[in-house]
Amino acid sequence: MEYVNFGKSGVKVSRLALGLAFRRQPDAAIAEQTVERAIELGINFLDCANAYGLNNDGTSIGTSEKVLGRVLKRHRDDLFISSKVYASIGNGPNDGGGSRYHIMREIDRTLARLDTDHIDLYILHDYDKATPVDETLRAMDDLITTGKIRYVGVSNHRAWQVMKALWTQDRLGLDPLICVQEPYSLLNREIEAEMTPALQSHGFGLMTYSPLAVGLLSGAYVPGEAPPAGSLYATQRADRFEAAMDASARSILDVLLEIAATHQKTVAQTAINWVLSHPEVSTAITGGDTPEHMDDNIGSLGWSITDDERDRLDQVSYGQRRVLK
Repeated sequence: MEYVNFGKSGVKVSRLALGLAFRRQPDAAIAEQTVERAIELGINFLDCANAYGLNNDGTSIGTSEKVLGRVLKRHRDDLFISSKVYASIGNGPNDGGGSRYHIMREIDRTLARLDTDHIDLYILHDYDKATPVDETLRAMDDLITTGKIRYVGVSNHRAWQVMKALWTQDRLGLDPLICVQEPYSLLNREIEAEMTPALQSHGFGLMTYSPLAVGLLSGAYVPGEAPPAGSLYATQRADRFEAAMDASARSILDVLLEIAATHQKTVAQTAINWVLSHPEVSTAITGGDTPEHMDDNIGSLGWSITDDERDRLDQVSYGQRRVLK
């Protein structure tokens, strides 16, 4: 495993992080085994959210944090843990957003589910237009002061929103955010337009998610063929598959397949390696649902695509701006 400083901070995180969204894993025991396998493989960065649930249908919100909490009992001092707040977790008027009320309530619920006294990184899951940014960031800073969190980050923000947050934190004398969490893959290169130059200028860390474009680049889907029976795009996303697997996606997969074969790697490993080849990326979040997924994803480390191969992938994926979550 490779470890790097997270942005300008002194903390070191693994190049791969495990995201606990568990899109296709309703079994809590297997989910726990997946987390344990990630730790065995050297991953020290585990990313969760108060809205994540094992059934991924809104009926089991919080269960992912409970899975992580059981694992934490055995490994707490060796792991860097993040969770998120903002997403709706109920039907009440204050069951979402970036208000002080919601943040202060949800951190206590998250800590109870994780059965720990603090989390290392607390991430605002989205930008809240309805709440003054001062209110949100003061609340997050108060959590640092009280010791409930160590660092602050944001996710799914535009570059100007990140810069507004940094300016507000500087003006108010608050601890600055240390990272942004954004989607990034060969099928979604949107962050390169404005976010990448912003982080190059200001030094905050970048943790990317969905490096396999919600599974489209996992190798499970073959251009020109129907999605495998029981797969995500044969069930929950069947109505999106044809549009997602367009001519551009098929061209990208063709090049990925060729490069993967050259290195005797899988398509997924090659797609993740491309993400990690960008020096701006501190860590890439893999969404493995089983221990076997983790064994495959770890193969994205310890080797590199060549400059020529990266150029080919850059060219065939140029202009990709779709948002896949």
